[in-house]
Amino acid sequence: MTSEQTSKKPSGLLSFALDFGPLLIFFLGSRFGHSDTDPVQGPLVGTAAFMVAIVVAMIVSKWKLGRISPMMKMSAVFVIGFGALTLWFRDFGFIQHKATAVYLLFAAIILIGWLRSKPALKYLLEQAYDGLSEQGWLKLSLSWGIFFLVLAGLNEMMIPLLTNDQYITVKTFGLPALTFLFAMANIPMLLRHGLNLGDETKDGDKPVL
Repeated sequence: MTSEQTSKKPSGLLSFALDFGPLLIFFLGSRFGHSDTDPVQGPLVGTAAFMVAIVVAMIVSKWKLGRISPMMKMSAVFVIGFGALTLWFRDFGFIQHKATAVYLLFAAIILIGWLRSKPALKYLLEQAYDGLSEQGWLKLSLSWGIFFLVLAGLNEMMIPLLTNDQYITVKTFGLPALTFLFAMANIPMLLRHGLNLGDETKDGDKPVL
């Protein structure tokens, strides 16, 4: 039996929970773990909750869908690795710079593939965009590669300018909203290159940032 046969079709609610759930847990853990006497306690609680949440998301993805997407795996490695450093050194900067590292890694993988005319994004998304031509994948790769570079720069700019609470709020709600708007802005180009919107795209293929 092939992996395509064993994979189950996701629901929209499950897709949303796997993509956004760990970030929401991060936000809630930071809020409820807040202490007036220890300003770093909230972010540390949120970081610990984030680490647990992404492991749970991978387990649920494997259980419900029969697979864990490559992007979720890479995101989990960074969340757990930088999260452990955050907790060990009690320094929220590690989890903040983790996002920059993830963005730069994705940008490098995608843009190197684009330069070689081999759209790595096609592998990372597991061919989620049904019907998209090879040229469409290359244009999408260039678009997302540049976008991840912009996100990396934006994240580094936010770190010294925002308080921990402000950063967590923007990270949880602002950047995902910006990413969603950017994805929607790509739809007209994708349609010109064969994208078929008749089928649902696979879930769990967006990074938990």
